[in-house]
Amino acid sequence: MGDEILAITVLWGFVFIYAVMATMDFGAGFWSLVYINREKTNATNIANRYLSPTWEVTNVFIVAIVVALISFFPGATYTLGTVLLIPGSIIILLLALRSGFLVFSHIAKDYRKGLTYVSGITGVLIPGLLISVLPITHGGFIKVENGVEKLQLAELFSSPNAYAFIGFAITSTLFLSSLLLADYSNVAGEGEAYTIYRRDALILGPISLFMAFLIMLTLRNEATWIYENMLTYKLWLIGSVFMFFVAGAALYLPSRKQKIKGMPRLAVIAVTIQYLLASYAYGRAHLPYIVYPNVTIESGFTDPASFRALFASYIVGFIILFPGFIYFWKLFMKDTRYIKQKES
Repeated sequence: MGDEILAITVLWGFVFIYAVMATMDFGAGFWSLVYINREKTNATNIANRYLSPTWEVTNVFIVAIVVALISFFPGATYTLGTVLLIPGSIIILLLALRSGFLVFSHIAKDYRKGLTYVSGITGVLIPGLLISVLPITHGGFIKVENGVEKLQLAELFSSPNAYAFIGFAITSTLFLSSLLLADYSNVAGEGEAYTIYRRDALILGPISLFMAFLIMLTLRNEATWIYENMLTYKLWLIGSVFMFFVAGAALYLPSRKQKIKGMPRLAVIAVTIQYLLASYAYGRAHLPYIVYPNVTIESGFTDPASFRALFASYIVGFIILFPGFIYFWKLFMKDTRYIKQKES
């Protein structure tokens, strides 16, 4: 395995982890807003209880993505930093606004309702803006004028493929988050909240799958190169669809330990594998380009000696942090004192 492939694999790993964790995080904020006036179901309290500790951990990975991109692919960073100046600035502002409300809402109780509205609205906007980076990298939206690369926003937001990606980001965010909140509600013993989130997952799952098919359909017309490359990994895509149906079936299976309909933990695992398989097929199909057709993993790569030093530091950092993340997750999902706490 070449250094470039190793570097892009590390970056892809960070992107995948952030994508899964962030969609669950952003979606929790949206569901908190949707069910704010349905106090008897406790659905909003469940969403806020999940949201409270996870957003800080999630933000670790977006920092890791930026640092890895700058460290490993400085050539690609220049292009992406230039063309994504406007959408990137909007994303940063929304993240800062959301984080500010998440911090101060725990200090001043009067800000809790404001947190709910801000986290709910940004929980839909941010994923849509983040995923718009992908169609930009497919080519056709960057124009060079006087040696300066410029993003053609008019062409981007008149592209059916861009809207398919945005729709997929929003529906996937709501699907994944509702699925995880169903599992979290089940652990907390909140039967009504579980029923609501299970229903939401069953509705949004097929919609997100439809949006994935819509992405492939629009890719065939707008980015033929990546569409054809993805067909070479069709077994991975078929496996992804299969895991989607496994997750759907899991939501109907009777639980052995509890008197509920469905096995939400199995569904969460199956859907995570589903997205892993699909993202692998997409990532492999995207190679060797980072931004088509000008920036490849070879042209944007850093000095090999610098890469080896940086890669070693990433390995050490990962060894230190990973056990902490595992411990956090187990504590977060198993500490009954926190999970089943009563809202004041």
